[in-house]
Amino acid sequence: MANRLREVVVVEAVRTPTGRSGWAGAAKGGVFAKVSAQHLLAAALRGLVDRVMEKAPSFDPREIEDVAVGCLSQIGEQGLNVGRIGVLAADLPDEVAGWTVNRYCNAGLQAINSQAHALMCGAGDIAIAAGVESMSHYSMGSDFMVAGQAGLPAALHPRAMERGALNPMGVSAQMVADRYGLSREEMDRFGLWSHQKAVQAMRDEEWYRKRIVPVEVEDENGTRLVDRDEPPREQALDDPEAAYAKMATLPPRFKEGGTVTAGNSSAIVDGAAAVMLMTAEKAGRLGLEPYARILSTAVAGSEPLIMLLGPIPAMRKALDRARITMDDVDVFEPNEAFASPVLAFCKEFGLDYDDPRINPTGGAIAIGHPIGCSGVLYFTEMVHWMARHGLKYGLQTLCGGGGVGIATVVDRP
Repeated sequence: MANRLREVVVVEAVRTPTGRSGWAGAAKGGVFAKVSAQHLLAAALRGLVDRVMEKAPSFDPREIEDVAVGCLSQIGEQGLNVGRIGVLAADLPDEVAGWTVNRYCNAGLQAINSQAHALMCGAGDIAIAAGVESMSHYSMGSDFMVAGQAGLPAALHPRAMERGALNPMGVSAQMVADRYGLSREEMDRFGLWSHQKAVQAMRDEEWYRKRIVPVEVEDENGTRLVDRDEPPREQALDDPEAAYAKMATLPPRFKEGGTVTAGNSSAIVDGAAAVMLMTAEKAGRLGLEPYARILSTAVAGSEPLIMLLGPIPAMRKALDRARITMDDVDVFEPNEAFASPVLAFCKEFGLDYDDPRINPTGGAIAIGHPIGCSGVLYFTEMVHWMARHGLKYGLQTLCGGGGVGIATVVDRP
C-alpha cells in the first residue's frame, strides 16, 4: 500500500445506446428486448478496452486489477456474479477479476467510487467500473420475488416494513412533489427539456459517437448494429409545444389528481456502460490524457418512506470533502428517476430548473434509467461534456430505493 492516497483519473468512458424495455409482455419490445444483459455488458467492456488500446498501444489489459459492475436484479443472466461473467464474455484476459455491486439505483456510481478508492489506496493501477441492467428481462424487485415464486420463505423484517422499505418509488416521487409544492406544469416542462437536450446531443453525431459503443443485434430482419438511443422523442425539439401538449394529457400514475406521470418519470430501458480508471501516474506513463479526476465521494441515508431525497445530504458531504461550493460546479448530473427529486434539488440549492449546467445532454426521463447501470451511464455523459467544453468541476448524484443517496465530485486535472 502507498503511504499516501494516489490521484485517480478517468481515461475513457463509454456506453451502449439505451433501448425501451419490453418487460411485462409488452406488445412491442425495444431494440434490446431479446438481447442478453451479458451481451450488453460485454459490448461495453470490450468497447472500452479497445478504445484505450487505440489511444495507448503499450496498454496491457492484463494489468486491469478488477472490474466492478453495478446491477440491481442479480438473477438469471444477471446473476452468478455478472461482473466476472462480463469479463469472460468480453474476452478480457483471465488475469482480470470481477465483482458485482448492488446499492439499488446508486449501484453504478458506487462501482466507480469503490474502484477509485481501491486505486487511491494502492490496490492496483488500473480498474474498470461498469453497470448493466436488462429491464426487459427482470423487473425491479425480481431478486426478492423469485424466492416466493420458487416456494421459498422470503419476508421483510416487520420494522423494515413499518419504515416503508417497500414503498413504490413512484409514490415517493409524488410525496416529494407534494412536500415541495411542485406543479404538474413545471414537472412536465422539465421532462420536455430533458428530451430536448438528449435529442440535440444525439444529432451532434461526431461527438455522440465518441461515447457510444454500437451493439450487434439479431432479429427477424437479420443482424444489425444499434448505435442510437431509442427513447428520446425528437418531437420535443422539433415541435416542443405539440410535444408538451401530448405530455400534458398523460394521466397521474400514483395518486388521484397527482402530478407524477409517465411523461415526467424516467424511461424504463436496457443498457450498459463502462469507465476505465487509472492512477494519474499510470495514465501519464501510457500517454493518456484524462477526462477527469475523482475528487471526492459520499453516501447518505435519508427518510426511507419518501426515499428520493438522499442525494441532498450526500451532495453536501461530497462538496465539503472536495472543498468547493455549489457556485464552483460547472456540471450538475442529478439522476432523473423522476422530475420531482431533481426539482427538489433545484429548490434546495437555489437553482432554476432550466439551469444549463443541469444534465446538459439530457437525463433519465429522456434517455432512460437502467437501474444498476445509470450511475456509470450518466457519469460517462458528464465527463465527456466536461472534456469537450474544458469545464473544471462536475457533480453527479443519484437517489436510491430505501432512502439512500450517493454523490461524486470530479475535476479536470
